[in-house]
Amino acid sequence: MGFWTLFEVASMPILQVLLISVLGALMATDYLKLLPSDARKSLNKIVFVVFTPSLMFASLAKTVTLDDIISWWFMPINIGLTFLVGGILGWIVVKILKPEVHLEGLIVATCSAGNLGNLLLIVIPAICKEDGSPFGDHGICSSVGLSYASFSMAVGGFYIWTYTYHLIRSSSVKFRAMKAAEEDALKKPNNDLLNANEKSHLLQDDDLAVTNIQDPENQAIIHPSIKKGEVSSWSKIAGTLNKIVEELLAPPTVAAIIGLIFGSVTWLKNLIIGSNAPLRVIQDSVKLLGDGTIPCITLILGGNLTQGLRKAKVKPMIIIAVVCVRYIFSPLVGILVLKAAGKLGFLAGDPLYKFVLMIQYTLPPAMNIGTMTQLFDVAQEECSVLFLWTYLVAAFALTIWSTIFMWLLS
Repeated sequence: MGFWTLFEVASMPILQVLLISVLGALMATDYLKLLPSDARKSLNKIVFVVFTPSLMFASLAKTVTLDDIISWWFMPINIGLTFLVGGILGWIVVKILKPEVHLEGLIVATCSAGNLGNLLLIVIPAICKEDGSPFGDHGICSSVGLSYASFSMAVGGFYIWTYTYHLIRSSSVKFRAMKAAEEDALKKPNNDLLNANEKSHLLQDDDLAVTNIQDPENQAIIHPSIKKGEVSSWSKIAGTLNKIVEELLAPPTVAAIIGLIFGSVTWLKNLIIGSNAPLRVIQDSVKLLGDGTIPCITLILGGNLTQGLRKAKVKPMIIIAVVCVRYIFSPLVGILVLKAAGKLGFLAGDPLYKFVLMIQYTLPPAMNIGTMTQLFDVAQEECSVLFLWTYLVAAFALTIWSTIFMWLLS
């Protein structure tokens, strides 16, 4: 397969995302007024509660079996490593560049969470169909590749809707707490203004004893007179467990778990999957809803982009750092990880399986990050700007790295 043929294959899904984003941007303009801010927020909630869970369930229930889960045991570990590597590199970027508080979670998220869904579902079968592909028969390659991509999307969705979801939510909580503190400081009346003296502008120790401070992380009111060590460890543990449960109960995560159950249990799968399944209308309806996920997310991102280009304050160095993490450092680490796993005997002999594992380190940021920023009303415009640049670079990065990966596997 030639470089330009591969470039065309890799760039098609990227171009789709960019074209739909442009349409969303036009729909959000004051001229058309089809996708104003309130409409985007409402549509985003529908995506979160209905469309994304439908996509997760439909893909998993149809393509993944219990034998697949057992034989592909390394894939969840590999995807977890992509999040770990990207997360560490993202935090390094945050510590070095010191962005605003509301951008910290977004930067780490875009560095760690790759688009393991629609891009793999398009790119892998497309590569399999090309002449010169090193992955054998076109039909078998496409079928197996679709299963790999679907399982990758499901596992990635679980990480995204737990780890990445937590990042964006925590960033939102910190940002709101900071804003609230600033507003309180501005609104606090000075009753002694007329009789002010030099001491009236200083905060006395006695005042601290009656002041409450809000902990943005746990959203709990803590009295300053209570020492940090006096906070109950059980309360901390309970709070952490409560957060984990909340994130696991997010609709996409619940749908992924149910989809895995239906895909793994044969008699449940036969109820809804197949031309003779008695309840096949359920799968058809859920798939129909799931098909609307990617277009809606992309339209929302495009709509946010119109504001982002005017209002977003993303330093060029942040954009460059995120692009370098996603398309230079992460793929290099991925090659080392897969080489080590192969020598230890953790990988199956199928070169397509190894290719999917490698390309998981090279994908642009997950589209669901945009859903989360819209959901928590934090850094939506900056998210759109980062997505614009990372997806523009993705067409070339995916092509170059796909060529390198196939050369390593041939």
